[in-house]
Amino acid sequence: MQTEQVTGKRPCVGINAHLLSGEAGYRRAGIHQYIFQVLRHLPQGEGDPDYLVFTNQGDVTAGKAGMTAVSTRLNTSSRLRRILWEQFIWPLQARRHGVDLLHSMAFVTPLLSRRTAVVTIYDLSFMHYPKQFPASQRRYLTTMTRQSCRRARRIIAISQSSRQDVHQFFNVPPDRIDVVLPGVDEVYRPLPEETVRTFRREKGLGRFILHVGTLQPRKNIPVLLNAFANLPPSDLKLALVGGKGWLYEEIFTQVKKLSIEERVLFTGYVPDAELPLWYNAAELLVFPSVYEGFGMPVVEAMACGTPVIASNASSLPEAAGEAGLLFAPDNAAELTDR
Repeated sequence: MQTEQVTGKRPCVGINAHLLSGEAGYRRAGIHQYIFQVLRHLPQGEGDPDYLVFTNQGDVTAGKAGMTAVSTRLNTSSRLRRILWEQFIWPLQARRHGVDLLHSMAFVTPLLSRRTAVVTIYDLSFMHYPKQFPASQRRYLTTMTRQSCRRARRIIAISQSSRQDVHQFFNVPPDRIDVVLPGVDEVYRPLPEETVRTFRREKGLGRFILHVGTLQPRKNIPVLLNAFANLPPSDLKLALVGGKGWLYEEIFTQVKKLSIEERVLFTGYVPDAELPLWYNAAELLVFPSVYEGFGMPVVEAMACGTPVIASNASSLPEAAGEAGLLFAPDNAAELTDR
């Protein structure tokens, strides 16, 4: 283990940031981005606590006063090893460094620790759609998230929808659940027209509809494909921006079945710095998910000035507000009409 010793007598908050990913790919979406932005914007003024960030991505704390990275020799990119660290090693590290408060940034607190804990819950997709998760992962998340929510001093949800889910599934009193909505990074903004034209030219893009998200079942991409295939003939294309997640084979099968291979662009994972360009270049963003903890692509697209059509499921009406058009996620015909 490598660390710098935090000095001073200020309260010390220990943050589990082991879900930060150092590799390009779909794991840098979603939770990674939320953790990264929280660390980036934590207050660091006089009277604020010291932060110990438990992660093997030590560069996230570089140059930040009052924030120190604590690493481990264990390679926590593996789910099993990450669980072992989380449940057995983290409590020992926290005690050694005099941590006063543990913040578990993703679902689960260390049950062996007696320290005061806060836990962030992004969504309960493993409760709503259990068949879309491997059995062992589903059982672990269900059991440990329930126990963590019951033991934690406070619970952070990222939308009112997620707050209601935690209350409904785990019987946690609503007054113990705080909603902290994700913010939008300042890089998501309208870009100069020449910059956007250059991007389109470099990528060989014409007019296109955009979807941003990991290829996985709850993104509901087959409904988007059906709606897109029913549009009148035109030069409009569909760009699916995001890496392969799991159970994505149906998407490629559907593209072939609808004979729209020449009209659908699979970009794979797109670097963070490139995403604002995709939003700016698109005619509109369509986000048909059946379930989301919040729905960051919706607000990122709107921040870039791009129109949004989203499903009316779970948290997405919160994200879209009055600025987006909504449709029923199982109704491809309604989406086509939009």
